[in-house]
Amino acid sequence: MIKPLSAAIGCILLAAAGAGHAQQADSETDAAARRDAKTLDRMVVTGTRVATSIDKIPGAISLVSQEQVAHTLALTEDATAVLARTVPGYAESSQAMSNTGETLRGRIALRLFDGIPQGSPLREGGRNGTFTDMGLVGRIEVINGPSASEGIGAAGGIINYISKVPTVEGHETQLTTRYSTQFGTDSSGWKVGVNHAYKGDTFDMLASASYIDRGISYDGNGRRVGMNTSGSVSDSEARNLYFKGGMNFGESLEQRLQFSYSDFKIEGKANYIQVEGCRFDPVECPVPSTNTSERGSIAGALAEINDFRQAALNYSHGDLFGGTFTADIYWADQAMRYLPEDGDDRQLVKVDDDFDEADRIFDQSEIVSKKRGLRTSWTRGDLFAVEGLQLRTGIDLVEDEAAQRLAITNRLWVPPMQYSSVAPYAQLSWDVGPVTVSGGVRHEDGKLDVDSYTTTPFRNSVFVQGGGLEYSETMKNIGAIWRITDGFSTFVSYGEGFGLANIGIPLRNISVPNQSVDRIADLDPIIVTNREVGFNWAGADASFGASYYDSRSPFGTSLSIDPVTNDFVLARAPVRIKGFEANGEFRFNEQWKVSGIYSRIRGKTAFWSSAPNGDYEAGELNKPLGVLDVNPDKIAVSVTWNFMPTANVTLGATTLLDRDLSGSDVREFDDRSFSYVENTEGYTLFDLGVNYDTGRYGKLTVGIENLLDKQYILSWSQVPGFQNYWAGRGRMVSLTHTITF
Repeated sequence: MIKPLSAAIGCILLAAAGAGHAQQADSETDAAARRDAKTLDRMVVTGTRVATSIDKIPGAISLVSQEQVAHTLALTEDATAVLARTVPGYAESSQAMSNTGETLRGRIALRLFDGIPQGSPLREGGRNGTFTDMGLVGRIEVINGPSASEGIGAAGGIINYISKVPTVEGHETQLTTRYSTQFGTDSSGWKVGVNHAYKGDTFDMLASASYIDRGISYDGNGRRVGMNTSGSVSDSEARNLYFKGGMNFGESLEQRLQFSYSDFKIEGKANYIQVEGCRFDPVECPVPSTNTSERGSIAGALAEINDFRQAALNYSHGDLFGGTFTADIYWADQAMRYLPEDGDDRQLVKVDDDFDEADRIFDQSEIVSKKRGLRTSWTRGDLFAVEGLQLRTGIDLVEDEAAQRLAITNRLWVPPMQYSSVAPYAQLSWDVGPVTVSGGVRHEDGKLDVDSYTTTPFRNSVFVQGGGLEYSETMKNIGAIWRITDGFSTFVSYGEGFGLANIGIPLRNISVPNQSVDRIADLDPIIVTNREVGFNWAGADASFGASYYDSRSPFGTSLSIDPVTNDFVLARAPVRIKGFEANGEFRFNEQWKVSGIYSRIRGKTAFWSSAPNGDYEAGELNKPLGVLDVNPDKIAVSVTWNFMPTANVTLGATTLLDRDLSGSDVREFDDRSFSYVENTEGYTLFDLGVNYDTGRYGKLTVGIENLLDKQYILSWSQVPGFQNYWAGRGRMVSLTHTITF
């Protein structure tokens, strides 16, 4: 949940989760458990590398609890849906394997799983939101805005999914089964998942396995939803294996060694092919229809996949030279394959007037990436015998490789790219009574190497000379938080972040001969600065928080659709994003509570970037950022009624508002006129979740997504693009049974 609510909600949710056993616990034990929950719930490790109370971190932090994850899972298995419902600045869920358009405050966030990056900043494929079974996620920590402490890729913020930890002494097994349906003959889906935990005096472990089978999706009109060209979760199966084991040792058990391994794969079943719809046109399409799916397959096609594997070894020492030391060595191997397409950019020869349509083929994009790294930190409190003065320092090493190919014909599309960096950092914080002041620096010293390659026939089969680029940037951050009273605090912060543009797009789009990698301006880094001010208040029965931010990047990125190819185009020009977000909760009594979030984001960029030859500078900030970058205004509200000690019901509503954008400009250099217009229609979706804890026979949950079976078009599908006209999912009913023994 959002930062100002975390303490209150942690207590409330803990009480709700254990309601079925409340009558067996005495008040003293229950009070102690609530105090412990409050302490733990207010700790965050993302961006700080050490457990830190959130009321000492200047900035807007969102904490998504295990109960919130479970509530969303009762409605849908979509991995990012929980963020869309609980994090104000997170965009609309795509309801697909692809997370295209799912930005955080209008920028691409760095997604981590137990601290390990998912996907690659070298070739952002919009698939790094589906990488594990959400049933083993214990909580999600979201750092809004750039984070200097995490380095490359964190210019848009951080989303860290953290696996569950054993909490009960001895062995504990949790078995989850779920059945979902939209009442179509081929819409049913099911899941079986098991988590086994063990906690001993010096050793603990978590082992998890799950299998999910999904049917096809239907919209509110009872029509099949089209298969997303960037990857659908519909008509797919997913399996996940996970293991984590740790041992405490040393004279006072102050040292710990932990190993973890994750193996996740989601794969399409290839039972359907997409049938493209059409947008309204008075002549060509007087009766518009969204993309749909029909039974069939494409000869020679490979299954679309997300195949993510990772391993990590962690060592920590609680008393090394008077401080706490941690080190993580990690490895990850990731492959993302997309659906087959027969567009002009997939053909073996250039499509021109002499092209024979009988020679048109299907091909599939596939991105592969490998990474390995070392993350270290050392934290020392009361530095130089100064009470409240804390130092956090360390060094990170990263090696990241990525490439993209056309899988059926095994052709290179984006050449192999390698990025390596050495990044030392240091952060100081000082508690001075009710005020905490913090600041620090991180120096990113990186190098990008790109192999020589030849572009596809669509881009004129030109040869591009490989080469290398060096990046050297120092990011700074400073902020302060003032705890005015026990329940009220205010903060101000300034932060910088470093990132690379989606390098694969400009590389594969080169069509002019005699190009070399080291002369491509689009490969320059993204430096983001973020200024933010906000406050948080929490009382006995209510809480409220709000913040305002201003995010700037002198040479940023934005996505647009090429009107000729309908493909994504990466624009490099100044970007400024401003936003306001708020959240609140009110607890009427022990039975009733209501909570809500609100977000408003607006962004501007230039219609043109500076000319490579220096003829003209970049334009003014006159072009509005559209839905591919910045989400429409969002309001989400939920009401929970604990109508029995062992049962509750939650009714939620999420609204995206209408938005009309327009802008224009004239470039004096050549008197060229530019204009942009975008209109998106909002919608409201309701969902319902009912829980009943039977005690020894487990917990039953009924979830209904899109309760009113509303027909709507996803916001980012309302903008014309290549085969992207998708309706949202209609009513989905799920029954979940969870038993712990």
